[in-house]
Amino acid sequence: MMSLRSEIARAAAGDRPMLAGPFLAVPSAMVVEIACAAGPDFVCIDTEHGPIAPNVVEDMLRAAALWRVPALVRVPGPDPVAIGQALDFGAEGVLVPRIASVEEAARAVAAARFPPEGRRGFGPGRATGYGSNMPGYLEAARSGTVVALQIETIEALDALDAILAVPGVDLAFIGPGDLGMGLAASGRDTVLEDAIRVVLAAAARAGCAAGIFTMTRPDAAPYERRVALAICGSDGTVLTDGFSAAFG
Repeated sequence: MMSLRSEIARAAAGDRPMLAGPFLAVPSAMVVEIACAAGPDFVCIDTEHGPIAPNVVEDMLRAAALWRVPALVRVPGPDPVAIGQALDFGAEGVLVPRIASVEEAARAVAAARFPPEGRRGFGPGRATGYGSNMPGYLEAARSGTVVALQIETIEALDALDAILAVPGVDLAFIGPGDLGMGLAASGRDTVLEDAIRVVLAAAARAGCAAGIFTMTRPDAAPYERRVALAICGSDGTVLTDGFSAAFG
């Protein structure tokens, strides 16, 4: 299986096309297998908005591994328990939503990285082969764990350079829906596309890869060479569109 972190770095450097994959929020390993059979570059299991119990997350990660498709987990927030658990289950990395301050960014990084870079605990879970490959996993996790932070609040825009300067942040992921809603609610004159350009410029200054959510794969096309990674829709949107096409 490819190292997702290294492929993100390659895409950010322009050495490969943007990576694309879906959110998976249906709590089903079968759905993961169906999605992975379509050949995405990665999948992102969504425990922020999806009703997915921890044991089901682990089974969904197993399903992705069968197809050798790298899997991120979007955790509910910068919670060390949720972040550590997702990584112990075997996720390649975490996507941490609604980061709004340097402190939250640092907390997310610390939870995802082993000492001395962070404070993640080391246990004999699935990622380590249930203890059979502890040294090997430690080395792989140090080089391969992805820490992606969602930039989707006014507070994050105001602290953007400081957030992206936190050591250990791999990717600034733009959540256009919440960011656009926050801009509208704030009464600021900034339009969403301008805010997106601000985030992309700050990521470039920080030497940090950028990512974005779009509803479909074609919607991501304008961001080719501007972002390293795009999450395009979800299993829910694909199911809705498919059933609408078949029966609507």
